[in-house]
Amino acid sequence: MNYPIWKRSLDIAGAAAGLLLITPFTPFITLAIKLDSRGEVFIRLPRVSKGKIIKVYKFRSMVRGAHKMKINLLELNERDGYFFKMKNDPRVTRVGKVLRRFRIDEFPQLLNVLTGELALVGPRPHEPEEVTHYPDEHKKLLLVRAGVTGLSQVNGASSLPFLRELELDKFYSENISPKMDIKILVKTAAILFFDPTAV
Repeated sequence: MNYPIWKRSLDIAGAAAGLLLITPFTPFITLAIKLDSRGEVFIRLPRVSKGKIIKVYKFRSMVRGAHKMKINLLELNERDGYFFKMKNDPRVTRVGKVLRRFRIDEFPQLLNVLTGELALVGPRPHEPEEVTHYPDEHKKLLLVRAGVTGLSQVNGASSLPFLRELELDKFYSENISPKMDIKILVKTAAILFFDPTAV
């Protein structure tokens, strides 16, 4: 499926606006991350989008080597299915908790939107080892441009059951429209301002 011109235009405009918004605060975020724990300020995490593995930018919110520690925490997973979620994840730093609460750690992903690796709105981008568990009826999602936010993110996000998240993202991918994208973006903004824990 060709990527709609209206959607790419929305991606560029939204990403540019978001980056302009976060840029004045970046020096303070950088300082807070560096003073709080050892490690880099920005990280690049492997995710699947458009049928390939990309590296998604984020502000670091976990301790160095967090991914390697995950295997020891799998038995504490609080989600059903194969997606990992742990409310009080010991890998998250003090500053990371604040960044995550207000989704500040996600803003660097807008760079991926500008390059066309991600969309502003789309299916949730998952880790390569997670997508191997997609049921056959949902594997077409792997070919879609994943999004910074999306229908599943504004309807429960990581609290959703594994299959329900995929069902919502599949519905979105089969019914993409300007109206739906705008509604999702408005709902995302509302959640960030009034209930940052819900995304």
